[in-house]
Amino acid sequence: MAPTLQSQSKELINVKLLLIGNSSVGKSSLLLRFSDKQWLPEDEASATIGVDFRVHKLEVQGRKVKMSIWDTAGQERFRTITASYYRGAQGVILVYDVSSRESFEALPRWLEELENYVSPEVVKIVVGNKLDKEYSRQVPTTEAAAFAARTGCLFVEASAKTAVGVTEAFNDVVTRIIDTPSLWREDKPKSSPRAAAGIMTGPTNSTAASGSMPGNIDLSQVQEEDMSGGCLC
Repeated sequence: MAPTLQSQSKELINVKLLLIGNSSVGKSSLLLRFSDKQWLPEDEASATIGVDFRVHKLEVQGRKVKMSIWDTAGQERFRTITASYYRGAQGVILVYDVSSRESFEALPRWLEELENYVSPEVVKIVVGNKLDKEYSRQVPTTEAAAFAARTGCLFVEASAKTAVGVTEAFNDVVTRIIDTPSLWREDKPKSSPRAAAGIMTGPTNSTAASGSMPGNIDLSQVQEEDMSGGCLC
């Protein structure tokens, strides 16, 4: 029997999101603002070591969603660690700093890396963070929006400090994922064509060979008390 609209609306959708981008663009600050409604000044924040992880629940378009959000380190020395967490992601948030031209120009490299690990269907959004630094902006909004459109990404500018655009960024990604059932149904797509063909640029090990990657967890096993958004890494 086909599921009714009412039963579909009660179905819990598990979503895995990744935050990627250069170091110091504010990925952790965006996650903290979204999950805990908090912000740490830059002089008090510390760089992510490896990968940080939070769980957040919300309702979008009448659908209950449980999000596992992986905040990856931007430093090059952690690339072999974080690459394994890409697999199984349904959404990717590519972050740059509007006051850093270098962080914006690095986005093509991050997109190229994604092609090795995720399905082409994965929802991507480009987020220009630190909108509060408008006085020192180096990346025009129109240029960033054009880049996002050209690469098939959603786009929003945000500020973890003032909370502008933060909720919108996460909600836009989840909404697009919900509108793409193949990403979260039982028959969701496999890995990217290059990964399926055995073309790997990241680490390979027995865990990878078994198909159980460090970044893939069963959210149904996460205890309810862990849903507050605290770091579980």
